[in-house]
This record gives sequence, C-alpha cells and structure tokens, in this order.
Amino acid sequence: MARVLIAGCGYVGRTLAAELAGDGHSVWGLSRSPDALPRDVTPLAADLCAPESLAGLPPSLDAVAYLAAPSGSDDDRYRRTYVEGLSNLLRALDQQGQVPARAIFVSSTAVYAQADGEWVDEDSPTEPAHFSGRRLLEAEAVLHCAPSATTVVRFGGIYGPGRTRLIESVRSGRAVYRDAPPQFTNRIHRDDCAGVLRHLLFAADVAEVYVGVDCDPARDADVQRFLAAELDASPPRAVSADDPALRSARGNKRCRNDRLVASGYTFRYPTYREGYRAVIRGMD
Repeated sequence: MARVLIAGCGYVGRTLAAELAGDGHSVWGLSRSPDALPRDVTPLAADLCAPESLAGLPPSLDAVAYLAAPSGSDDDRYRRTYVEGLSNLLRALDQQGQVPARAIFVSSTAVYAQADGEWVDEDSPTEPAHFSGRRLLEAEAVLHCAPSATTVVRFGGIYGPGRTRLIESVRSGRAVYRDAPPQFTNRIHRDDCAGVLRHLLFAADVAEVYVGVDCDPARDADVQRFLAAELDASPPRAVSADDPALRSARGNKRCRNDRLVASGYTFRYPTYREGYRAVIRGMD
C-alpha cells in the first residue's frame, strides 16, 4: 500500500482521499482547516502559501496530488495558490529529501483559448488570454521541473452533488442558451475526477498531460433541454449572443478524452446524462 499526500482536500480532494483510504492506502489530507475529512484520512493543517507550515510533511511519501484551489477569482490568488503554493510544496519535499514516485497536478481546460468549436486534445495549442489559464500553465511548468514522474490533468467543468446551479436554473425556468453559433461545453462528474486521479496515481505507464472530460462535449442547449425533460420543467429559451441573461463563456471548444480512455480509465458517468441523473436522484 502507498503513502499519499493530497494537498488541497476540497470538493474533489475529499472524494479522492476517501477512495484511496478505502483501498487501504495511508492518506494525508493537507488543508488550512482540515476538519470534516473522510474517515481514515490523517489531517494535516498547513498553508501552501506559508512555506514554514510545510516543515512537518509525512515522511516516505510515494505519491502527491495537488488539488488546491484559490479562495477567489483574481490573478494574485491564482498565482499564490497554483504557482507559489505548488513551488512551496515541491521545495519542502526537496528539503526533506523526499522524491515521491509520482506527482499529479490538477489543472483546467482553461489553458485552451479555442473559441470556435474546435476539437482540442493534449497536443493542441495552449495560448490562454485570461489570467486563470496563464497561471495554470505556469504551475504546470513548475510541476514538470520536479524530480518525480509528473502528470497534469486538465479537467473540464466539474459538477456533481451539491453543485446544482444549472439544475436549479432549468427547474426555475431561468435557463437560456445562445441561439447561434452553438456553445459547446465540456464536463466531468466529481466522482470521475476522483476516479481519474486514483487511476493515474498508480497506473504503470502514464503520460505527462491528460484532458479530463467525459465522452460527450455537448452543446449547452442540448444539456439544458435534457435537464428540462428530466425535471419536467419548461424548455430553456434561445437568446442572442449579446443578451444580458446569457452567462459569459471564455471558450467554445470540444475536448477529447481519447488519451485518458486509452490509459485504461473507465468512466462512471460517460456523459452528462448519466451524471446529472445521479445528481438529481440525490436531490430527491
């Protein structure tokens, strides 16, 4: 069994920690306030942005997963959380003479700026115009300088239990979508996020980068219509691209998960249909 540190035990991290502990691994959950961690996960109170708090990392770690998330959506917080936080953790491991066999960093498809419905995979250009994508790319570069075998997972939009904004929008009749051109969206259920990371932590032959999305990069309109049918709600409305009711979107792309599937991972929720049905059942 392995000794695993999860740096950032939030929405996905707690689920990953629970699964790894259930497998019999020794798991530490690092967080500023590591309360409400899953059973059998050892809490580790530390601040990734405060290097002095990382002096007491557990020894002899086999793997590290970095899932920290900023507490706000501004450039400084993204830089501190992703670039500086990851640098601090890797430096602390080095100072303690630790070289885990594998280090994984959770990134985002925000590193891709494609906006015309193009297909995107791990080899597509990463030229983000927004600071969020730029900071994530900086952090990816930091990770790949580590002495461990390193892997980046670029997740799409994460949904699941407790993340019901779109469901409530459709249920209430407030949901709208852009009439033209179609807006493609890329999603992955929280449980598949944890499943992907669990798989890649221990897979024998792992690439440096994976796109983490489900098997159906669907039109926003199709997702909303599906939810309306499941909820017996009014169909969503089509609006023009400049309608103030339309949520802004920084990209419009279709992400491929071929490399992830080829690695041997089997999705629990292959599309938004299975995933959202499970979320809706959990709300009843």
